[in-house]
Amino acid sequence: MTGSLPQQGGPADDERVRAEDHSHMVRRRAFTLLIIVLLIGVPAGYLVISANQSRNSGKEKEEKYSARGLTEGWPSKVQRRLYQVPIPHPSNQVAWYETNNWKTSRLYVQFQTTHAGLDAFLKEVGVSRAQLKKGAITISSRDRQATGWRFSGPGARPGAYWGLVHKQKNPRPTQAVVVNTGNPTYPMVYVVSRTVP
Repeated sequence: MTGSLPQQGGPADDERVRAEDHSHMVRRRAFTLLIIVLLIGVPAGYLVISANQSRNSGKEKEEKYSARGLTEGWPSKVQRRLYQVPIPHPSNQVAWYETNNWKTSRLYVQFQTTHAGLDAFLKEVGVSRAQLKKGAITISSRDRQATGWRFSGPGARPGAYWGLVHKQKNPRPTQAVVVNTGNPTYPMVYVVSRTVP
């Protein structure tokens, strides 16, 4: 006796998968291509932009820290606080320069101020005008060479310079201060503040 094999019926009309027409296929492929471009292109573009910004930032830092001599203007508030160099108001002819290495960091600052401004500066540093010594050039020749400061030569009035060194225990900075009183109304102040990291 032979049994009959069951016949498989074809899929119902509503279950049949319609053949994809050409316009639908084109839209689907275009959408897929757009997704791929967005997934790959956007991150790649971001990486290129970030790399350029990082490279430019590195160049700016290199130029800033390879500069020699003073930069006109005020050091940042962070630098003034870190090196404890409070520049009084009013002050003009303000300029600064910073050096850093693994042994020592230095901030060089110059400014011209009034006698009241000088007293306010000295008080904030933690010293007084009475501690200034006549004729004392307390800024080393090495530091003068780094900034181009000259405390002698033509135009230097004898007795115009007063200086002091304010030593503090690490990590607080030590400041060497020279005051030029050649202008009797507006003294010029030179400061080298040194910290040991």
